[in-house]
Amino acid sequence: MLKQSQSTLEPRKSPVQARSTASVDAILKATIQVLLKVGKERLTTTRVAARAGVSVGTLYQYFPNKAALLRAALQRHMDEIGAVLESVCREQSGSSLEKMATVLVTRFLDAKMKDAKASIALYSVSSDVDGARISREMSLKANRFIAAMLATAQNELTFRSSAGCFHAAGNDDGCEPTVTRVRITGRRI
Repeated sequence: MLKQSQSTLEPRKSPVQARSTASVDAILKATIQVLLKVGKERLTTTRVAARAGVSVGTLYQYFPNKAALLRAALQRHMDEIGAVLESVCREQSGSSLEKMATVLVTRFLDAKMKDAKASIALYSVSSDVDGARISREMSLKANRFIAAMLATAQNELTFRSSAGCFHAAGNDDGCEPTVTRVRITGRRI
């Protein structure tokens, strides 16, 4: 599939009423189901509309083409993962670094593996639908959430440059005494 211009990747309109929101939701779920069943080359708007239980005309009200469907499905997937990260960061604010890291990694992996086949299928089409930009935007948001959470940690992160290891201050994790102490502030260095 050739890369699409940005305008052909954008949805035509956003749903406003509950019924139209339900239609778009069904279309995006059907997009993933059809992608998994027949692959990106054989995925068509007609197949997606049939699977979603909507007319092709309804599909075209929201998505101008196959690439826009795939991009919207990928965007939704990344938004869901981003929402999990944001939630974890809010919940773990003020916790120890060890707890923050454990919960963050666990919940991130849970979100990614919730439907591993769908994740893999969506990532396989990401280069066709500007997935790098979507990923970059999500990463920037996630970095802000994570930095804000880390800034509230109960303990400091320390680093010993000669040993090359990080550890939370107060934990006996085998690192030598620290050379540099870092307090995460959320500011870019």
